[in-house]
Amino acid sequence: MTFQRARTEEQREVRRRAILDTTSAMLDEMPVAEVTLNELSRRVGLAKTAVLRYFESREAVLLDLMDDRTATWLAELEQELAGGVDLDRPAVERAEQAADVLSRSLAARTALCDLYGAQGGVLEHNVSVEAVRRHKRASLSNLAVMAGLVRRYLPEVGDHAEQFCLTVLLMAGALSAYTSPPPSLLAVYESEPALAVHRFELRTALRLAIITSLVGFLPRSREPEGFPAR
Repeated sequence: MTFQRARTEEQREVRRRAILDTTSAMLDEMPVAEVTLNELSRRVGLAKTAVLRYFESREAVLLDLMDDRTATWLAELEQELAGGVDLDRPAVERAEQAADVLSRSLAARTALCDLYGAQGGVLEHNVSVEAVRRHKRASLSNLAVMAGLVRRYLPEVGDHAEQFCLTVLLMAGALSAYTSPPPSLLAVYESEPALAVHRFELRTALRLAIITSLVGFLPRSREPEGFPAR
């Protein structure tokens, strides 16, 4: 696409949205680490200097995209939890159902998990104080929405809901890095299968991690039947 110079706030928002949408499409093709400003500017039809008028850096683009994609995901997660968790079941069954929904939902969004994995070590660098402030406000708002959903279906988690949700997102980011091995590692696994003993599938690993976290976050005094005593 080719743009004329933006002269109104509405036109600037169109440019900004085009940059985010183009970056989102790139993440469907490549990992976060391979997204560059040069390629982004080429695809969006703007000079690199023009892109930098809307976003101060590559990392700023990706942070805004992460916040945007998270908000979209949470709207979809609300429907997924409604269809996958039965409020009439005991806490242990609801916890297992919630783990099923969360792990399936996140595993289907590998680009979002990749963004979570890059957040602390990469994306929150090379950005201004104001950009980080805006991102953190959006992150906290999204986290509060997610915690509200968890408390709706697992009220036993109580005040620990936000910490549990943050743990889930951190685990999704960390685990996603190991689910798409590079060609060299795949070649090693093929030539020596014994070395692939700990290779895992993202959804399965996430489900186990989420259930394990829930055991830790549920209050001792309200331990539901079926969870091991600690």
